[in-house]
Amino acid sequence: KEKPRVPHINARAETVHKQPLFREAFAKRRCLIPATGFYEWQQREDGKQPFRFRRKDLEPFAFAGIWELNRLGGEEVLSAAIIVGEPNAVVRDVHDRMPVMLMPEDYEVWLGGSAAPEDLLALLRPYDAELMEAYAVSRTVNSVKNDVEDCIQPLDLSQG
Repeated sequence: KEKPRVPHINARAETVHKQPLFREAFAKRRCLIPATGFYEWQQREDGKQPFRFRRKDLEPFAFAGIWELNRLGGEEVLSAAIIVGEPNAVVRDVHDRMPVMLMPEDYEVWLGGSAAPEDLLALLRPYDAELMEAYAVSRTVNSVKNDVEDCIQPLDLSQG
């Protein structure tokens, strides 16, 4: 009986081109994953505090991604993984990794089929910290069931 393979949601920038699980997708199935922000959690005395990261100009951006067609429980499932790498100065105080955010001028190279592996790997760098901001949000974001405004509203930690 076929054992279901649970798709991975993250791939490490440093090894994505070498890992058997991701190597072929990195070479042939790269994608852009659009977003307006992302969350990371900081360990504190009272538990993990979520922070939201976004562009200062509030413009959408794209994560560097790879995609794969997997078999899961006898069915074909299309999945994608976000490539994660070193944090920039905005993320570093909260988490030791961050999703790779591509600059718009790099989208074509990332999606194209003719770039050399070393040129693709060079794109997997920390996003320009000057373009980003972060703020604490409610722990409401800790559950995927919560699709509410509280998940993106700034939280004043000084009133805690």
